[in-house]
Amino acid sequence: MHTYASTVSVGIAGASGYAGQELLRLLARHPAARLTGAMTSSAGSGARPLPRLTGVWGGALTPLDVDQLAGAEAVFLAVPEDASAELVPALQARGVARIFDLSGAFRLRDGHLRSRWYPAATTDPASLGVVYGLTELARAELPHAKVVACPGCYPTAALLALEPLMRAGVLADDIVIDAKSGISGAGRTPTERTHFSEVHGSVSAYGVFAHRHGAEIEQQLGPLGPAVTFVPHLVPIDRGILETIYARVRKGVTPFEIESAYAAAYTHAPFVRLTGDVLPEIKHVAHTNFCDIGWKLDAATRRLVIVSCLDNLVKGAAGQAVQNFNVAFGLDETAGLL
Repeated sequence: MHTYASTVSVGIAGASGYAGQELLRLLARHPAARLTGAMTSSAGSGARPLPRLTGVWGGALTPLDVDQLAGAEAVFLAVPEDASAELVPALQARGVARIFDLSGAFRLRDGHLRSRWYPAATTDPASLGVVYGLTELARAELPHAKVVACPGCYPTAALLALEPLMRAGVLADDIVIDAKSGISGAGRTPTERTHFSEVHGSVSAYGVFAHRHGAEIEQQLGPLGPAVTFVPHLVPIDRGILETIYARVRKGVTPFEIESAYAAAYTHAPFVRLTGDVLPEIKHVAHTNFCDIGWKLDAATRRLVIVSCLDNLVKGAAGQAVQNFNVAFGLDETAGLL
């Protein structure tokens, strides 16, 4: 067990949402973090208790106060993208050294794509020192990052499954990502789509050819990668993501090459568990920061099926943000997460 001679002061904006409450739960018990404030998403929101965190955190949420938030060494933003688009430059102007943004405001580097999917985010991420924070693939950049754009939950599961194979050059043809998410992935604000009576006993596809996470996945795989068809589905569970990914491999690729590509990428990755031909399930990763990846290859037809599973609120949001925090500050990568 690691002990820390000093702690890092941290503040949270948006601590009342699902991802924000996960952040609060993780950081309140983090051995190297000292919470200096947990705030709502706006100045107009009043202070409120969080009963589900009773015994974990003894404070109460306060309205958003940018000046008070800026007193922390590290700030976590679990607010909508339009709020992040304003808060990140404001916090940097006040001298905050590290910002971990869970919104999509600064994930997309292309200005045209950003204006389509996140129209409030007009500032070029490069001008703010943004690093795309998929921890397993960004460890070298995180210690120098001023702003970490934490990936979306769907892209995290997809990219952890696909990037090692892309780098190994084993994939051919197009990729289809059939993704299923629990209701909490839609956020805490209720809508007709997320109403209990609408989702109970049903599964629905949505955002076909019109989901912003598709653009994020394609950006990270690169312009020369295979075309990606991304179809998300809403399933009647509270949390978790399971993605079944269909691809073809190049002629002559063997199961050993698939296994070797994953092993080379994740041998020293504490939160990626490779399950081989034992395909993972949501219940194996719920309430954890693990991403489980399993696969099956039919060498005769070159068909590859990958199953990637994670908890959308932990590895897909708050847990990955804390993992990025750990790496950025030179802490044990697993601190506060196991």
